[in-house]
Amino acid sequence: MRGLSFMLKTQHNAWLHLAATVGVILAASFLQVRLEDWRWLIVAMVMVWVAEAFNTAVEYVCNVVSPGYSELVKHAKDIAAGAVLVCAFGAAVIGFLTLWPYVELMLDRFHGPVSL
Repeated sequence: MRGLSFMLKTQHNAWLHLAATVGVILAASFLQVRLEDWRWLIVAMVMVWVAEAFNTAVEYVCNVVSPGYSELVKHAKDIAAGAVLVCAFGAAVIGFLTLWPYVELMLDRFHGPVSL
């Protein structure tokens, strides 16, 4: 828990992930998402958090191993950050595909059929 707490205290992107996590949980709760769909949302959120934690760890290890500028360290940090971006994009797609049918159903109730 110390590591996660430290990450939340020191990493701006962790706050963005936290806001997104809370947003997804609130939206899914409001839309009354079924248990089998919650599983996908949970996997997507965990995927992003794990990637962010590893990215943060890579950055700190790189800073210890090579406190000065190094092109190789820059590449390592960029690759780790890229992994977070890939996970966040994948999570957004999973979130959209999972939540859209619920949004569509809600819109149908209020405005008639809507299709994407």
